[in-house]
Amino acid sequence: KAGYEQVITPHIGNVNLYKTSGHYEKYGADSFRPITTPQEGEEFFLKPMNCPHHCEIYRSRPHSYRDLPVRYAEFGTVYRYEQSGELHGLTRVRGFTQDDAHIFCTPEQVKDEFKGVMDIVMKIFKALDFKDFKIQISLRDPDDRTKYIGSEENWEKAERSIMEVVQERGLEAEVVLGEAAFYGPKMDFMVRDALGREWQLGTIQVDYNLPERFGLEYVGADNEKHRPVMIHRAPFGSMERFVAVLIEHCAGKFPLWLAPEQAIILPISEKYIAYAKKVLSLLDNSDIRALIDERSEKTGRKIRDAEMKRIPYMLIVGEKEEQEGTVSVRR
Repeated sequence: KAGYEQVITPHIGNVNLYKTSGHYEKYGADSFRPITTPQEGEEFFLKPMNCPHHCEIYRSRPHSYRDLPVRYAEFGTVYRYEQSGELHGLTRVRGFTQDDAHIFCTPEQVKDEFKGVMDIVMKIFKALDFKDFKIQISLRDPDDRTKYIGSEENWEKAERSIMEVVQERGLEAEVVLGEAAFYGPKMDFMVRDALGREWQLGTIQVDYNLPERFGLEYVGADNEKHRPVMIHRAPFGSMERFVAVLIEHCAGKFPLWLAPEQAIILPISEKYIAYAKKVLSLLDNSDIRALIDERSEKTGRKIRDAEMKRIPYMLIVGEKEEQEGTVSVRR
């Protein structure tokens, strides 16, 4: 609905791809060992980022200013070698999936596209009832410019556009120096979980530098070639980390639409299992996720176990329900 084209990119990429993007220089030491092939001198890396691949997709055909913005979205799995002491449940892993997307737009479109991504993040947070979060603007470290790529002019334009969006939206945001990505400043959405810990989930980044390094172009209204601006965005961030925070946030009591098992059918004795299966078939055909507790336990025990499993609806069936074609509902 937001106008993205879904793409899929490989799990490995030629090392030159990440040298061009700058990821090799910045993250080479934190990547898994290069994969060699039978071809002498050829090296591949497990993909640490999706952005270089999306740059290649954009570059694969010519673009006019009329085509822009171009938006590529991918649930892309990436790999980074985290030290064993840094690994932690689902929140810090070595292979994770990002709900990643990259928008290629004209400089004039940057602010509107940025606001559009903010709207998506807020829609997600509202749907999942995340209220305890703050917005963080991550800028360069003024004392160490060696950590970043690109010209001073490009950085100033990118940082200014984010600050203007914050002002135009009337938002409260905390500015943090030194937390920018190496290719551009960003807006991070910091969510506090049930234990009071802060996690960076959603992120939106403005990047004038990768389009330059990959030689990306579009033909403007003046019939001249121009450089697009790239917006990196991931509303959930890492899907694994998001699920971990969500489990804590809900204490396992997911909203009905998100619960892995939305209903459990509890026959009060073995005689009603055949009817329970008819009910299950009806629910399956209506895309309702359900299962049957066929154990020869008392109904009270089955209800207690279902409650402990945080299953939102219990559908109890016995003689009366079978005769009337109904179920007794317990929430």
